[in-house]
Amino acid sequence: MDSFDLGILACLEEDGRQSFAAIADQVSLSKTPCWTRVQILEASGVIKGYRAVIDPHALGLRLIAFVQVKIEFGRHAEFEQAVRDHPAIIECFTIAGEEDYLLQVLTGDVEHLDRLLREDLCRLPGVQRFSTTICLKRIKDNGQITRAAAGR
Repeated sequence: MDSFDLGILACLEEDGRQSFAAIADQVSLSKTPCWTRVQILEASGVIKGYRAVIDPHALGLRLIAFVQVKIEFGRHAEFEQAVRDHPAIIECFTIAGEEDYLLQVLTGDVEHLDRLLREDLCRLPGVQRFSTTICLKRIKDNGQITRAAAGR
């Protein structure tokens, strides 16, 4: 991966709907080589896809919570599949420390979160315990991966 590829990726992260001509201008390439590089980045899996960024507040999802979960030994595969299938769980990470996973969930309000925790998440396969942290204010989202890569 060279500076052209990183530039293309930065442009696409900023606005995935811009034309190849606009991207090519920004990275000092012509349109066809720019398009070819994007095709290679897609085929190699560097670009995983394109999608709209949705404002959760506009859909009534005003509460963000982070749930740390401890799982019974040997139940991780079942738990991970259940997490993939659960619509309220936006992200899931394995973590090092006391707990095994960190989940990010979106709900409408505290009452919905309480119901989600008591009726759904506690029943996921292998859950031994969990603790929840409610987000008061999002400071940053949609950070650019290309900027992080440049600072590694």
